[in-house]
Amino acid sequence: MNKKLNCILLIDDDDATNFIHQVIIKKSNVVEQIVTTLNGKQALEYLTSSGKYSDAQKTLPSLVFLDINMPVMDGWAFIEAYQALSEDIKKQMVIVMLTTSYDPDDKERALQISEISEFEKKPMTFDMLDKIIEKHFSENI
Repeated sequence: MNKKLNCILLIDDDDATNFIHQVIIKKSNVVEQIVTTLNGKQALEYLTSSGKYSDAQKTLPSLVFLDINMPVMDGWAFIEAYQALSEDIKKQMVIVMLTTSYDPDDKERALQISEISEFEKKPMTFDMLDKIIEKHFSENI
């Protein structure tokens, strides 16, 4: 990779899943920083620098992996709130819904939301990450 992404944001309430995904991302050497949040509310706090995240710590992600089923704020509620954010925050951000859901209605719903670029099944794989990077960040390859 010629140029790494600045930041990848993982939004998932499962610690084991986050650990596995972090290992895959780190070994792929595609990003400078990985940020993990446990629900949509924490992710919004990160993106808007409210709560425990300060501007000094924040790097807006180029790529977001979003789970659907989480406590506090699920993936659908996150997307709804995300749509209201300023374009300065959302610009050049790719959202991949990464889920264990086999419900065809979830996939159909996701495909109808323009902010969701991909709908993938967990767990993330090296191949999946490579394909997403190649498709959405070809200038970095």
